[in-house]
Amino acid sequence: MFIPDTLQSSRHPLLILQSSVAQSTLSLLRKVIETSPGNKGKHTGETLLFCLLHLPSSLINQDTTGVTVYDRIGSVPGYDDSWIDPRDFISNAVENCPSQQLHVVIDSVDTLLSDIGSAAESYKFLRKSLVQLLARPGPSRLTLHLQNTCPLLPLLVQTSFSSTLAQLIAHPPALLLHLATEYLTPPPPASPEPKFWGVFLPVSERESDLERIIFGQDGEGSGASGEFVVEVILRGGGDHSGRRKAVERVLEGWDVAKSSPVELTSMESLKKVFSKTSVEEAAPDPTQNLSFNLNLTPSQQQARSQVPLPYAHEGKALETPAPTAGSILYDPDSADDIDDDDPDEDLDI
Repeated sequence: MFIPDTLQSSRHPLLILQSSVAQSTLSLLRKVIETSPGNKGKHTGETLLFCLLHLPSSLINQDTTGVTVYDRIGSVPGYDDSWIDPRDFISNAVENCPSQQLHVVIDSVDTLLSDIGSAAESYKFLRKSLVQLLARPGPSRLTLHLQNTCPLLPLLVQTSFSSTLAQLIAHPPALLLHLATEYLTPPPPASPEPKFWGVFLPVSERESDLERIIFGQDGEGSGASGEFVVEVILRGGGDHSGRRKAVERVLEGWDVAKSSPVELTSMESLKKVFSKTSVEEAAPDPTQNLSFNLNLTPSQQQARSQVPLPYAHEGKALETPAPTAGSILYDPDSADDIDDDDPDEDLDI
């Protein structure tokens, strides 16, 4: 399972949690904060949580330790007289944090972009924040929560922003059910991975198709299930053996109630996908339902096998030497009896 290591490991300094209208990653965000170094009783680091969209109570518990919460939900430009630019506020909080190992969580990038009012300035600020974290002595991480429609998303996943990346994308189980039913392409291992990804990626990136599947006439609505599918994308960072890999993309399940990963084959909402067994139809037998018998008895089959085949050179060894690559066997007939002394003999003159 990739999700537990991705949420806890600092091999990827940049972690992007991507939600959508159909499925939220808040459960994953809560798990990220819960498993932060400063919240595990080791006092090896600290987490700074900047709440710009969701209430802090929806992300952390009251007994959570090692997490400093900055509630900026009520700070709206144009409505708050004491409004402070979130760039200055976040930068000052990061610079004044004495911990060497720091985990910065921003919820969410969409709200940050709305407050700043410029995609270019927001990108520069996030890039600067990541550089500041990488310059710290201890392993630090920047976690960004955003929607799949965020204008900054295509820029944040580029290698120019960060050479390493851990991206978790939430998908509703209804999407996989739709692919298995309409495209006859269930998720691996029921289908080959190249075939599945070739169908899954285009459909999952079309917002109109997702809305029709989830909110259409036969849709189950957003968050109807207590579990969802997570698309894990890892770039760089290496694995447990220390080897660096290019890009890995896998699908795993997530149980919201247990706040833990599950195998796709163990998800209740996908059981009917993996329980379907392909029934191979037997080829029709032409000897069935006839008024006469076309089958051979064992004695007839033995007699048939002993009949010599009508070929002139059947069973005869070639007289040509073994190294010869090939030979031509030809039996002349009457038309080939040509007299060299009378070449016009065949004209019947």
